Amino acid sequence: MKILIVNNTMIPAAKYGGTERVIWWLGKELNRLGHDITYLVSEGSACPFAKVLVYNPAIDMNLQVPDDVDVVHFHFQVSGFTKKPYLINVHNNPGYGQVLDQNSVFVSADHAARHGSSVFIHHGLDPDDYPRPDLQQKRTHTHFLAKAAWRVKNVKGAIDIATQTGNKLVVLGGTRLNLKMGLRFTPNLNVRFKGMVDNAQKSVVLNASKALLFPVLWHEPFGLAIIESLYFGCPVFGTPYGSLPELVPAEVGLLSNSKTTLITALKNVDSFSNQHCHDYAMEHFTVQKMARRYLELYEKILNGETLNPVSPALKEASPKYLPWNA
Repeated sequence: MKILIVNNTMIPAAKYGGTERVIWWLGKELNRLGHDITYLVSEGSACPFAKVLVYNPAIDMNLQVPDDVDVVHFHFQVSGFTKKPYLINVHNNPGYGQVLDQNSVFVSADHAARHGSSVFIHHGLDPDDYPRPDLQQKRTHTHFLAKAAWRVKNVKGAIDIATQTGNKLVVLGGTRLNLKMGLRFTPNLNVRFKGMVDNAQKSVVLNASKALLFPVLWHEPFGLAIIESLYFGCPVFGTPYGSLPELVPAEVGLLSNSKTTLITALKNVDSFSNQHCHDYAMEHFTVQKMARRYLELYEKILNGETLNPVSPALKEASPKYLPWNA
C-alpha cells in the first residue's frame, strides 16, 4: 500500500529525537516489506528509501496530502482532515481537557488507559542502526539518557543514586551548566555530561554501562531510552510510573519511587544478566514487531473502522511531579 507518514519535524534525527527515530525505523521497515512510503516532514529532511515532501503548517492538511496515498499516519494531532483514511500517534502527555481524535494510537498500555483507550503500540528499535553489543565488555559506569533540563526526568535523583552507590554516572542529554530552564549547575565531579549525542556516541556509553538510571517523576508515555539501554544489556532502575511497569519486568530491572530502595537494588546490579536484558529487548521491542502491528491498524481504518469508540481524553489530571521518596 501507499503510506504517508507525517510529522512536523525534520528527519533523520541527528542527535536527540525519539519520534524522529521511530518514524524513520517504521518507514524503513514498511519499505522493506514492499510498501510505498512517503514522508511529509519539515524542510531540510532527506531519506534514501522514501519520497520526501515538505510540510507547511500554514497550509490546510487536506491540500498537502497527495491524491494517490492509501493511508496517512500522523504523529501530531490534526483537525478537519477528511481526504484519506488516517490514524494519529500520540507521543506526548496531552493536557487535561484536551480531546483527541478517535483514531488516536498511544505508545503504551498505561498511556492509552489514562486517556480511556485500549489502542496502543509499543515502539520498536531497528538493530541495524546500532552496533551489535559486546555483552562481555567490562561495565564501568551507570548512565542517564533523557533531556536533563526537564525536571520530570529527575537527573538529580539519578545523580544521587549513582553517587550513593559509588558509581560514576554518564549523563546523555544534558550539560553541567544549564541556562535553558533556569540556572542549574551540577558540581558533582562523579558525573560526566556528554550533552546531546548521536547514535555512535550513545552506543559506546551504553555498551560499557552497568545500568540505566531512570527515576522519572511523571507518567512516561513510553521511554525509548529504556529499550535502547536494554538492547545494550543494561538493566533499568527507575520509578513505577507510566509505561515503566509494562516495559521493565523484574528480570531486567527494578522500579520504586524510593531512592533508598533503588540504591540498595543498584548495589546488587550484578544479579542481572546483560545477555537476558538484550534478548528481552530483541524479543519484545523491534521495528519488525512494531511495523506488523501498525499494518494491522492501517487495514482496520482502510476497512472503515474507527479505532476508538469515543474521542480519547485524559481521565484524571496528574500532579506536576509524582512522588519521589528518600
